[in-house]
Amino acid sequence: MEHKAVERRATPLLIPGFPTGFLWGTSTSAFQVEGAATEDGRAPSIWDSFCRLKGRVDNGDTGDVACDHYHRYAEDVALMRDIGVGAYRFSISWPRVLPRGRGVVNEAGLDFYDRLIDRLLEAGIEPWACLYHWDLPQALQDHGGWANRDSAGWYADYAVLCARRFGDRVTRWATFNEFSVFTLFGYALGWGAPSVSDRGEHLKVIHHTNLAHGAGVDVLRDLVPGASIGAVHSFQPCRPADPAPENVEAAARFDELWNLCFPDAQILGHYPPRIARAIEPHVQPGDMARICRPVDWFGMNHYAPLFAQAEPGAVWGCGFGAPPEGMPRTDIGWPLQPSAFHEALMQATARYRLPIYVTENGYGTKSPEAPDAQGIIMDRERLDYLQACIHEMVRALKDGADVRGYFVWSLLDNFEWGGGYGTRFGIVHVDFETQKRTPKESAKWYSTMIGGALGRAS
Repeated sequence: MEHKAVERRATPLLIPGFPTGFLWGTSTSAFQVEGAATEDGRAPSIWDSFCRLKGRVDNGDTGDVACDHYHRYAEDVALMRDIGVGAYRFSISWPRVLPRGRGVVNEAGLDFYDRLIDRLLEAGIEPWACLYHWDLPQALQDHGGWANRDSAGWYADYAVLCARRFGDRVTRWATFNEFSVFTLFGYALGWGAPSVSDRGEHLKVIHHTNLAHGAGVDVLRDLVPGASIGAVHSFQPCRPADPAPENVEAAARFDELWNLCFPDAQILGHYPPRIARAIEPHVQPGDMARICRPVDWFGMNHYAPLFAQAEPGAVWGCGFGAPPEGMPRTDIGWPLQPSAFHEALMQATARYRLPIYVTENGYGTKSPEAPDAQGIIMDRERLDYLQACIHEMVRALKDGADVRGYFVWSLLDNFEWGGGYGTRFGIVHVDFETQKRTPKESAKWYSTMIGGALGRAS
């Protein structure tokens, strides 16, 4: 099904020009959009298993169908072309291409990504492939998953498969998406797959995924000519919920767990101090050199600042605290403070000194955002948030941040992990009963903004 071109809105932009070559894109992930969970040889991931645990996902939702992107990818590429994005960040489903996690290859799964990549290139959209966005094959979890040191080798073999198959057409690669989120939620807080809450297991997983990252960088560097390689980090300023000393310490610990323990190890060659002391028993000679491999860019996912407080009974003695009284929030409870985006960009610039691609930034709501009588979906809060964040990115550029691109999260309303289908981040509305796609006003604004920015940059 083809769409009419997205109508561009004459919304006042008030955003100055961007550097020549600045890249505008949008992002999704395999488990959140593809569906086809049991088709063409795909096997279960840890998130398929997690969704079937009673009460873990809102409304008992699963990723079985999601946005049916597996069958509707051509329609979705047409939408991206009409919006005018220059790049699409997607993830490859490990259990779709290697159903057992290793060993026998599933050609039908590889064929799907061949079709997607070729369609993107035909549309003039650069494919950005992420090797891991949280969907570890359940078959590997049955052997210990990321808590097993062998996982770094499993991941390297998977990276070899993808690099050899797609590296003739894909040069932009991310090793992982948001290490801190899937490790904290999955192994410390128990909020995500595989639903473990154990400090020792969490420490192992931190170190083993760092080792996997380093191995993946080496594979991509060796097998993909001209590869541009990075990793995607959730990077949010972390603040104490109040000035109490125990909460100040909690925020410092949470900052290491959320923001620092992955990029510090991967880019600077060492763990931050609190994590370094705890993780030492799991570090073998030569490990830090294996982890700290040269990368080309820093991928930043940013949504809001974090507020932390002491929680004596928690695995790490700290947890999420409430934002200050009076700070605006979205209806999913996230703080609204676009200035934190500027802060995060400047912090990453000073600490890591790499070009930055903003690989996710977006606004989530529990509103159904259904079309009105004229078929218009006025998502004003999202539009205002995106415009405010892009203004903050411009301010960071002026202040010396080397930001090379921006990807909005997300192209589509999709399966939002524990929030299921009740939380919507898309700039394109999805009716999950019919799978009809309808661009929201934010998509029309983004299209206009991209056209204006590209015109000014040229």
